[in-house]
Amino acid sequence: MYVILVYDMGEERVGRALKICRQYLTWVQNSVFEGETAAAKLGKLKLRLKQLMVADQDSVLIYRFREQRYMEKEVLGLEKNRPDTFL
Repeated sequence: MYVILVYDMGEERVGRALKICRQYLTWVQNSVFEGETAAAKLGKLKLRLKQLMVADQDSVLIYRFREQRYMEKEVLGLEKNRPDTFL
């Protein structure tokens, strides 16, 4: 499945959330990640973020798509972390 994950966490937890998410998805902008992942890996990511979060202060949004081809992405301005193309 293809996933877009967005988080809003307290200042003291943001750095740890960034490190966790980078292990599973590709960083595209501040607090925004995307990428192809398996359901089991997404489950591990969610568990790790839940353990870090303060439930009444932080939030994580996860958008799931069956495949990337069903998603259309438009970037206005600078694309901060373009995926590399390998031939």
